[in-house]
Formats: sequence, C-alpha cells, structure tokens
Amino acid sequence: MEKGQVQGLCSFIMQALLLLLAINQATTKGIFVSVPSTPCQAPLQWEGRTVVYDHNTGKNTRATVSYDGQMQRIRILDERKSFVPCKRFFEYIYLYKDAVMFQIEQVTKICVKNSLTEPWDPYDIPDNSTYEDQYYIGGPGDQILVQEWSDRKPARKSETWVGAYTDKDCYPVQETYTKNDSMTTSTRFFDLQLGIKDPSVFNPPGSCMAALEELMGDGC
Repeated sequence: MEKGQVQGLCSFIMQALLLLLAINQATTKGIFVSVPSTPCQAPLQWEGRTVVYDHNTGKNTRATVSYDGQMQRIRILDERKSFVPCKRFFEYIYLYKDAVMFQIEQVTKICVKNSLTEPWDPYDIPDNSTYEDQYYIGGPGDQILVQEWSDRKPARKSETWVGAYTDKDCYPVQETYTKNDSMTTSTRFFDLQLGIKDPSVFNPPGSCMAALEELMGDGC
C-alpha cells in the first residue's frame, strides 16, 4: 500500500472515531432520545393544581383540582391567592356520567345546577394523536423528559389541541386548545399526586338541593 493510501486510510479512521465519539457524547447528554411509537397512558386519578390562561381575555385562573377519570368527574376549587375587591371564588363539580355540573360560591354556598352538554374530555393523550416532539424541561441536573402530542392530521394544516405529558409516568404538564385558528385556553399542571384523598369532594353540598339555574359571575 502506497504512502498516500495509508495516510488516506488513517484520516478516514480518525474521522470515523471522532464521529462515534460525538454521537456517544450527544447520547450521554440526552440529545438523542427514542421516539415513542404510541402515546403513554395517563393516570386515571390524581389531585393537583392548575393555572388556566384565557388567551382572549388575558386572564389567569388558579385552582386545585381533583380528577377522577374512572368515574368521569372533576372538582375544581378556585384558589384565593390574594384579596381582590368584589371578587367571588367558586367551587365547580362536573359529573359527566350524570351530565350535570354544580357551581358553588365558596363563602355563601349559593349553588347553581346546570346540564353538561359537552362530552367527557379526559386529561390524557388519545390513541390517534400525532407525535410532535420530545424534550427536557429544566436545566442541567434538574430535567424532566416530556412528550408532546397533538390532534394534527395530514389533511389539516394545524392542530386544535396540543398536550405535553411527562415521559416517565405520563403526568399532564400543559394542554393548549385552539378554536377558529386562535388560541383559546392553555392549562399548566403542577404539584400532582396520585389518587383521591377524599372522594366526598365530588358530592355537592346541601345548598344544591335548592339550586339556581343561572351561572354566577365572579364580580360583585
């Protein structure tokens, strides 16, 4: 083998080794992650906190949530983070199997009962969802891998739902719903714990025996 051929072979081997080293370093740092073939399965019962941002009004609503996917029911309790003049806080109980919801004013316990017309929409990733991305939340030494899915289909240019769920246990992290090509609400989830500590939170109070029909506003 001639000297030039030997030098060329050595150069090729060196480039290959450098490429393998770069791939190994990238994999170690978590740059390359396996793409999930199917969505993860979200837990059916949990309690935690949420912040819902309404993109049309610019309003954030903070609440504690009890979620029961098995019985198709949700209880939402507005958080009283600070004193706001003329602000009323509510408790909401959604019982989808009974197609009914209750709105209870936290101080007076005045109750409103309304019919639920929309179908049950669980906090999970539907089986026919489209995989969008997979990435880490946080910085070095404090990272959580999440999966991002949507309802985007090839025949439609954009999605109406995007959800991010943790890769390990499939806890919801964030969901965004769009309507008429404009964002309507984004929900962030945090402080989640498995299970329901007190199932009685889904039972409406006695004041709902004489419930009103018209929903109450949060002002004076």
